Amino acid sequence: MQNLKDEVEIALEQIRTGLRVDGGDVQLVDIDDGIVKVKLQGSCAGCPFSQMTLKNFIEKELKKSVAGVKGVVSV
Repeated sequence: MQNLKDEVEIALEQIRTGLRVDGGDVQLVDIDDGIVKVKLQGSCAGCPFSQMTLKNFIEKELKKSVAGVKGVVSV
């Protein structure tokens, strides 16, 4: 049985494929009580649409793929 961190990492690998098309990436920093903390990297780090990407793409996909994920925040 996989733990939550492993499940999130697997899901993030799928998400990274979409981010890398535009020169971006995402790094898992921590998970605290269902809140996944990530660091946006590459072109995502300074992008004016990064919060939309975080909520509408990364958070949506993680919630759909991994039971126990309550939200995603950028740190």
